[in-house]
Amino acid sequence: METMPAFGLAHLWAQSDAIIRGVALVLLLMSVTSWYLILARTLRQLRARKHEDAVEAFWAAPDLDNGLQRLRTLAPQSPFEALALQGAAATQHVRRHTHSDTLGGKLDADKVITRALRKSIVLSTSALESGMTLLASIGSTAPFVGLFGTVWGIYHALVNISASGMATLDKVAGPVGEALIMTAFGLFVAIPAVLAYNTIARSNRVELTELDAFAHDLHAWFSTGTRISPLSAQLCTPANTAHAAPTQAKNVAHGAA
Repeated sequence: METMPAFGLAHLWAQSDAIIRGVALVLLLMSVTSWYLILARTLRQLRARKHEDAVEAFWAAPDLDNGLQRLRTLAPQSPFEALALQGAAATQHVRRHTHSDTLGGKLDADKVITRALRKSIVLSTSALESGMTLLASIGSTAPFVGLFGTVWGIYHALVNISASGMATLDKVAGPVGEALIMTAFGLFVAIPAVLAYNTIARSNRVELTELDAFAHDLHAWFSTGTRISPLSAQLCTPANTAHAAPTQAKNVAHGAA
C-alpha cells in the first residue's frame, strides 16, 4: 500500500531554501517585536487609568508641594507628573530672575511658563508615540512579506516538480499548499499589529487631550493663583438664570416702548 507523503511545517522547513527560511525568520522577528510592543503598551494603559484620580488628588491638595507629592505617589513617572514639575520649575525660575512688576515682566513670565508646559507636552507626546511607527510598519508590511514567501515557495516547488518529471495532482497540491502557509503567517503577524495600533492610537489621543486640559489649568494656576472654573457651569446656575430673566424682560419692555 502506497503511503502519502507527510506535509506540514516541518516538511516545508526541510524542503525550503535559504530565502524561504529567511522570510520565516523575518516574520517571526516581526511577531515577537509586535507582541512585545503590544504587551508593553497594554501594561502602560492599565497604569494610565489612575492618572485621572491623580489629577483630582493634585487639585484637592492644600498646596503645591503636597499636590506634587500626590502626583508622585499616585502617578509616578507619568506625563501629568512631568507637566506639573516642569510648570513648577518654570515658575520658580521666573520668581528668582524677575524682579519687575511691569507689564513686560509679566508677559515674559507668561511666555516662560507656556514654553515650559509646551516642552513637557512635546516630550510626553514623543514618549507616547514611541514604537508606534514600528508597529504600523509591521502591520502594513507583514502580509507582503508573507506573500513574497508564498510566491517564492510556489516557484521553488514548481521547479522541483518540473525537475522530477512527476506533475500529478498530489505532487503539486502538497508543495503549493505548504507555500500558502507563508501568507497565513504574514496575516497572523499583521492583524494583531493593526488592531493594537488603532487601539493604542486612540488611547494616546485621549490621554493627550487630558494632558492638554491639565496644562491649561496649570498655566492658569501658575499665572493667577487660581484654577479656571467652567464658564458654562457659572452661566447655567439657578441664581444667574433667575437674575438674567428680569433683565431680559426689562430690555424687551424697553424695546417695545
